[in-house]
Amino acid sequence: MKKIYTLIAFFICSTCLAIGQTLPYLPQPTYQAGEKLTYKLKYGILSVATGTLKVEKSKLRFSNPNAFHLSAFGQTSGIFAVYKVRNKYDSYIDGDTYLPYLYIEDIHEGSYTREEYATFDHRNKKVSGKKGTFTSPTSQFFDLLSAYYFSRNLDLSSLKKGDSFKITYFLNDEVAQLGVKYIGIEKIKTALGELECIKFSPEITPGRIFRKDSQLFLWVTNDGNRIPVKAQVEILVGSVTMELISAKGLKHTLGKRVSYSK
Repeated sequence: MKKIYTLIAFFICSTCLAIGQTLPYLPQPTYQAGEKLTYKLKYGILSVATGTLKVEKSKLRFSNPNAFHLSAFGQTSGIFAVYKVRNKYDSYIDGDTYLPYLYIEDIHEGSYTREEYATFDHRNKKVSGKKGTFTSPTSQFFDLLSAYYFSRNLDLSSLKKGDSFKITYFLNDEVAQLGVKYIGIEKIKTALGELECIKFSPEITPGRIFRKDSQLFLWVTNDGNRIPVKAQVEILVGSVTMELISAKGLKHTLGKRVSYSK
């Protein structure tokens, strides 16, 4: 069963719209302090877990006083709550460049626990965690959570169907890259109504969880907020879906197109 629960973190990470090299981004963030998104993770028709993402002004001081505190919390639910998963992630980012200063991870999955405290040095392409210092191939690199929010601010104006890109991130004591292919524009039904979305397919690696022909699809609102509303992937047995069930404190009207909509 633990294979299913590891998808909680996987889906958060996979919501990153990956673009490699120097990543162009919007001058103003698509989110604001006070935003709160709630997701439901399902295995087939069964509810597996819930997750909450929040944006706040940072109470910690950094070189740029315009800094955000991003937080995510995921826990098992329903009949799956018997196997307790309580995972918390915190990231402190520059409010202008969206690059992370500090990342904190507190993982509790059954009897397994893990803590991470990582600081970022973008000038020297280094990230220092509990198990050492790691080097990034690019000065723009992220933790699991800041990658998600940075991705919402990417400039996608030059993106064409079939294009694939990469983003660099630090997770589980290594620096890795995630690739994503742009599929197109599609309208889907959500718990918040029918929404026009940008559809992507993040890359996945077959193995303990995924089949050789498994594909992950991600739908992100084609509006001013750019929030992921749905992700779906087939695993070795069955399928797993993540769905947005609540969105509060949004900066823009949900579903309303803006100048940077595709």
